[in-house]
Amino acid sequence: MGKSITLEALVRFCQAVETLYTRDYLRRPTPRDLQRLLQKAEARGFPGMIGSIDCMHWQWKNCPTTWQGDYGNRKGQKSIILEAVAGFDTWVWHAFFGVAGS
Repeated sequence: MGKSITLEALVRFCQAVETLYTRDYLRRPTPRDLQRLLQKAEARGFPGMIGSIDCMHWQWKNCPTTWQGDYGNRKGQKSIILEAVAGFDTWVWHAFFGVAGS
């Protein structure tokens, strides 16, 4: 597939995911959501905690050649960092793919 067709397909896919999941999953937590998460955390012995953070290095097999100097990990492999904050019900409230050199 050509670059323009690939880009158009990706845009349409992202729009479809956004249309399907925005109302329930791709939204900011409401005050009710936050209260529920705080109550669950307190019951588990972690008062004031909304969720847990996790960070992982994901090996990037097809890292573009021009970026390989920026995305190396301690072992010399090409990797990118994924950081996520999830509630106890496994809803992801924040996700971030690390920037070059992180």
